Amino acid sequence: MLYGIGVGPGDPELVTRKAWRLIGGLPVLAYPASAPGESFARSIVAEAIPADIETIEIVIPIRPQEVTVEESYGRAAETIAARLDSGRDVGVLCLGDPLFYGSFIYLMDRLADRFPCEIVPGVTSFSAGAAASGRPLTLRNDVFAVIPATLAEDVLADRLGQADSAAILKVGRHLAKVRRVIARLGLSDNATYVANATLAGEVVAPLAAAPQTAAPYFSMVLVRKESGS
Repeated sequence: MLYGIGVGPGDPELVTRKAWRLIGGLPVLAYPASAPGESFARSIVAEAIPADIETIEIVIPIRPQEVTVEESYGRAAETIAARLDSGRDVGVLCLGDPLFYGSFIYLMDRLADRFPCEIVPGVTSFSAGAAASGRPLTLRNDVFAVIPATLAEDVLADRLGQADSAAILKVGRHLAKVRRVIARLGLSDNATYVANATLAGEVVAPLAAAPQTAAPYFSMVLVRKESGS
């Protein structure tokens, strides 16, 4: 069995009991890493990982060329397939939820037609961000959108303009663009900046108090058009 295991946004206490139990009993565990020996996903559940488990590190450079990404996932999929072919279950850790912008999706696409697959959902980043801000994501008949900040400025404005509330993710170096779009739509007073939700360096602030140009990798902006309702 291939397991896609969501480990949430960073706080180990937000990992589900099912995920923790599976991690402790699997013979093989794979996880993404930005560089050899640097895996945030693994660090979240480090206490649950048995000392004798076989691990597979999937190194995905933060800013790779597309071919490099394809090759990385291709190699990882074949390594995992070899373990599955030998009769051993394999769990793959994924930040947040495996099927929400999850790296596991690229492995599942390569392996799910050959092996049975089970998904263990996890707490998403925008759920953690909303909890940290203490503000609701949606109410009643609100239309909620998840919008990547990587979109072109006019496209970002169009998507945000169509929604009643939104979580703008992947903010990072796109923060200045996000700020311009929100100001253009007259929503600056309705926007909350959240960085490193559930982590030691968590920041929650009005967008006006956010950094001017770039934000940490784990950052987002939450917007509701009727913030007082």
